[in-house]
Amino acid sequence: MLYPFTFHPIFKDRVWGGREMERLYQKKLPANRPIGESWEISDRPGDVSVIANGPLAGKNLRWLMENHATEILGGVKSAIGNRFPLLCKILDAREKLSLQVHPPASKAAELKGEPKTEMWFIADAAPGAELFVASNAASRARNLRKKLRPAKWRNVSTAFPCARATRCSCPAVVSMLSAPAW
Repeated sequence: MLYPFTFHPIFKDRVWGGREMERLYQKKLPANRPIGESWEISDRPGDVSVIANGPLAGKNLRWLMENHATEILGGVKSAIGNRFPLLCKILDAREKLSLQVHPPASKAAELKGEPKTEMWFIADAAPGAELFVASNAASRARNLRKKLRPAKWRNVSTAFPCARATRCSCPAVVSMLSAPAW
């Protein structure tokens, strides 16, 4: 019988990262490294979450999907390769992040990638923090190349102020730029 799981986090060093996860979530971060991401639940090749509690402690999410997918997902479809369909992470961004392109499923398959719908919850934010979102129409390749040449990414995006408890849903058809969330 399955039970509520907790997983060991997978920490990711990022040049734009920081140490705020220690303060906000009491995470024991690796010393002297800028941690930009804590992957809380992951079933990605090379980065599979390991169960931290209960009788299945030490087994990983890949094992759960191979042996208990229906019990875990119910009627929800798994991701490509029978993987768990969500990647849950905490970000600590100290600088502006790169442009994120989220193609729809048909285009992602053509590019040999995956569609990527995201939901962001801003747990904490510095005064003046912003999230930039570009619509599909505004971010077509020709427009982006033309408008970004002079590094004017604001020409193809809309800025949304970020404050504590801000939520943003970003379907797999838009592009995102983000500013520091802390």
